[in-house]
Amino acid sequence: MKKVVFFFVVFLLMIFSLAATGEQKVSVEILYLNHGPLQSTLKDIDKICTQYKDKITVSRYDFESPEGERVKRKKGITQHVPLMIWIDGKNNVLVKGKEITFSGFPTGTGPVFFQGKWTMDDLRNALNSATQKK
Repeated sequence: MKKVVFFFVVFLLMIFSLAATGEQKVSVEILYLNHGPLQSTLKDIDKICTQYKDKITVSRYDFESPEGERVKRKKGITQHVPLMIWIDGKNNVLVKGKEITFSGFPTGTGPVFFQGKWTMDDLRNALNSATQKK
């Protein structure tokens, strides 16, 4: 009986240690205004994210939904912004030696006054970097 209990405990320890050493996915959180001008940008972001489907988890929050309101409070968002992206909890990330803030429309898209200073290539490079670290 002691051998059975011993092997059972060893078995459980092996399972828990394998689960603990499994790859942890990169968290991508997207807070967005669900308005027409942003839809093509969201589709482009989705296309990029699907390339990392086994390495990231994506959470999307509509800016004007109750869940979006909770995220805004949690993240300290007080301004009206069409889009914000966090990668592993960070809105500012280093991409090829340059600090990028994923806020607003990508450069060259959407209304000029809501454009950020980032591109889809910046997002792709940030995800490449984040997923290689995990």
